[in-house]
Amino acid sequence: MIKALRNTYNANFSQEKYNTFLENIKEDIGHEVKFRVSESPVFVDKAFKEKLLQGCEDVFRTILSPDFKEKTNGSLSYQVPNENGHSHFMQVDFGVCMNEKGELEPQLIEIQGFPSLYNFQASLAVAYRKAFSIPATFSTFFNGYTTSSYIELLREVIVGNCNPKNVILLEIEPEKQSTAIDFWACEKHLGIKVLCLTKLKKEGKNLFYFDEKNEKIEVKRIYNRVIFDELEKRTDLKTAFNFTDEINAEWVGHPNWFFRISKYTLPFFDSPYAPKSHFLSDLKEIPSDLENYVLKPLFSFAGMGVKINVTPADIEAIEDKENYILQKKVNYHPVIETPSGPAKIEIRMMVIWKDGDDKPTVVNNICRMSKGEMVGVRYNKDKDWVGGTVCFFEQ
Repeated sequence: MIKALRNTYNANFSQEKYNTFLENIKEDIGHEVKFRVSESPVFVDKAFKEKLLQGCEDVFRTILSPDFKEKTNGSLSYQVPNENGHSHFMQVDFGVCMNEKGELEPQLIEIQGFPSLYNFQASLAVAYRKAFSIPATFSTFFNGYTTSSYIELLREVIVGNCNPKNVILLEIEPEKQSTAIDFWACEKHLGIKVLCLTKLKKEGKNLFYFDEKNEKIEVKRIYNRVIFDELEKRTDLKTAFNFTDEINAEWVGHPNWFFRISKYTLPFFDSPYAPKSHFLSDLKEIPSDLENYVLKPLFSFAGMGVKINVTPADIEAIEDKENYILQKKVNYHPVIETPSGPAKIEIRMMVIWKDGDDKPTVVNNICRMSKGEMVGVRYNKDKDWVGGTVCFFEQ
């Protein structure tokens, strides 16, 4: 998004450098990335960075309101015991658009009260710097964090005062997940155990697992990465533990916040950077300009079930209207020049809310480049200069 830097980067790019970059990631973490990583990071100037941060502050204002929990009780598919006072993690996704004045501006696409690629993004930024020329005055982090202090922050939030062996990253068949690279990066950075849900054992309220030496290890903290959409579909899983069980372990990222801070929350935001959203069940009539809206199921993941070209028949056919929202459509602007045509981007602001802090803090970011109708792997097959990346922000 900074033309001079973009031109320089593109001119100096080579496939050889890109291949070396991917090899560096594999060598650093010990595993290959299962999703496509873009050929380029994104360079963002101070002015646009401030708009993104203001958009986050507008979101935080709603989440900090005293009645937020009450307003989001309807989002809970089921109740997980021992919910804490706030989400430890938030992802605030903005599409990069152009307004009527011809100015670039962020528009809120989605929000999640759930962890994302917190560890991998730190490694990804290092890999870009190693393989390509990235100005030292640009950083992927916010609020003064560096790679080392950021990893220490993750250690403080996820591991806390526990021995790392008593902390697990919980997932369903983690080695098969497309985001597995983040799990292995987390294991490398923090030394915690990556564990499949089926390997978690339970005696009374106590949880444990068996390590490589077949020793019984107590679980005291759970860094939850289980996506509930997948959990509900996996009726084949044989588990000793259910999320609704009372347990003697702390959640790092309590599962209830996965539901509370989600698409369910979008209609509550009031910001120039948040397009208007409505619960489908609250609509008195179908908008006459329906082509300007997108239909989203509340409880889905990775864009599943989203309809971009909505018709009145689509809306009328939905029986459970309380489980859908109609959101004002935003038009991504193809802002990144690449050798094979312009790309659109979506920027995820990665947020951590430490225990004891009055409010959440933006710490890092994810960027996704796209040349398809939507951001996501299935919409960008057989394309280059697309996929996961990271923004380097002007300091």
